[in-house]
Amino acid sequence: MVSATVIDARGLLCPLPVVKLQEFARQVDEAVEVTVVATDPGVLEDIPSWCRVNGHVHLSSRQTENEYRVTVKATPQR
Repeated sequence: MVSATVIDARGLLCPLPVVKLQEFARQVDEAVEVTVVATDPGVLEDIPSWCRVNGHVHLSSRQTENEYRVTVKATPQR
């Protein structure tokens, strides 16, 4: 079962949104859909790259007026 959560990284600059996501991902026991909400546009490239390197799945990226939302499926690392 995949549950969902949100990481609020608004106001944080690179690399802190990715660091928060990585800290979260290290704690998952099962696949979890997580959305990072940030104001740093760098997350649109940084998080998909982090997913490729670390074996997680980038699901979507979108921009709203003043923030960016990147959704990934974080999977347990064994």
